[in-house]
Amino acid sequence: MAVIIRLRRDGAKNSPYYRIVVADKHSPRDGKFLELIGTYDPKKKGDNSTVKLERADHWIKLGARPSDTVRSLLKKARAKVTKEAQVTA
Repeated sequence: MAVIIRLRRDGAKNSPYYRIVVADKHSPRDGKFLELIGTYDPKKKGDNSTVKLERADHWIKLGARPSDTVRSLLKKARAKVTKEAQVTA
């Protein structure tokens, strides 16, 4: 089974809200998924996403491929974690 990490659209018309999910590549965008690993709110300024990095890394190790947008969100989340670690150290 081909697995992909992608965005699932929620929210109302003209007010999008996305969930970052792990799903079968052939399932519909808003269809069945395997696991919910985060959220993304493009209308919110500043920190507009949450991601469970350990679960994302787990799925990537198992062969899941993130979409381009999710790859960008993961990169930002990792940068945020390392920045917080440097500030606390």
